[in-house]
Amino acid sequence: AALFLLGSLLCALAWNMGALIAFRVVQGLGGGALQGTVQTLAADLYPLEERPKIQSKLSTVWAVSAVAGPGVGGVLAAYADWRWIFLINLPLGAAALWLLVRHLHEPVRERTARPRVDWAGALTIFACGGALLTALVQGGVAWAWLSWPSLTLLGTGVALVVVLVLIERRAAEPIIPGWVWRRRTIAAVNLALAALGLLMVAPTVFLATYAQSVLGLAPVAAGFVVSIWTLSWPVSAALSQHVYRRIGFRDTAILGITAAALLLFAFPFLPYPGEAWQPTLLMLLLGAALGLFQLPLIVGVQSTVGWEERGTATASILFCRQTGQTLGAAVFGAVANGVLASRLGGAGDLDAVTHGLDAGTTAEPVRHAVAEAVHAVYLGAACAATVALLVLLVVAPRRFPVLTD
Repeated sequence: AALFLLGSLLCALAWNMGALIAFRVVQGLGGGALQGTVQTLAADLYPLEERPKIQSKLSTVWAVSAVAGPGVGGVLAAYADWRWIFLINLPLGAAALWLLVRHLHEPVRERTARPRVDWAGALTIFACGGALLTALVQGGVAWAWLSWPSLTLLGTGVALVVVLVLIERRAAEPIIPGWVWRRRTIAAVNLALAALGLLMVAPTVFLATYAQSVLGLAPVAAGFVVSIWTLSWPVSAALSQHVYRRIGFRDTAILGITAAALLLFAFPFLPYPGEAWQPTLLMLLLGAALGLFQLPLIVGVQSTVGWEERGTATASILFCRQTGQTLGAAVFGAVANGVLASRLGGAGDLDAVTHGLDAGTTAEPVRHAVAEAVHAVYLGAACAATVALLVLLVVAPRRFPVLTD
């Protein structure tokens, strides 16, 4: 928490874009550690029968933040100053730190050897991700897919993947230890939640574009369409315990991801241009389906490991989900731009096209091309949901090996 607040303060004091990017890295390090620690504490402090309740509360906090955050940030940027987007974290973070110091008292545990940070692995992951994401985002926009910049970046990314595997096999304390992948339960959940991160890009990134550019909604109405799924998600997550206690963690997650795949496959079949209530209903149901999918997997994995392994297992889940979300933004951005290019001719850039629509362009072929681009993204998200379903069916054990608290 302290590192996240320091990063927020530094971001607010940034003097140029380079400094802001560097300080965002500091903020991200703190935020990543904070997220993993909170999830681990929730499993440590509450027994199995109470974990769904606390996890649903955490989901509610996430949902409220996801809805309020972009709106508050937009208001601050428009009517105050962009630095307040970061400064607003300071009083909230100070209150959280005070509550932690006052109320969180951990038992004294036996001291162990000082942990060794896998800096080589972390830097390799950063370089690998940067190369691959740049290739995916800029390919077909800044340069052709088969041009030397794309091929060089893709080749560099693949080579760094090989280097990363070699580094992690020799590291004393790798970022994700090998035992995580040797256990069927954790490996299956990691892969399934990576697919979840991938599919989440469609409603969180591209649905707003669809609502404004295709449906013609105002920003506030478009924001409602986007945010509606964050209301049903925590409710479904809270109720999922009644399902997985009857049919198990895996089967509950299978039920949720199957429903999610069907809903994502249904999106491209919405009538054009359609009514706002149609995607809103789909997203409301999608949130309920994903709440039924994600929470049982997180609680299930945390319940299969002991205290000393719970932090690592939880961190691996969050790492895979975030990696999937980052990769999904790049991949689906490339898909959307490719569809636009094929429909409109020439290079495709979804941002430029939608800005033109917002500025008053009313050409019906352009709106139709944007709709087809978003439909392609949702088909890709449905395929990611199908991959998650196959992973649970093939890799995950039918019954998670739950340990007694």
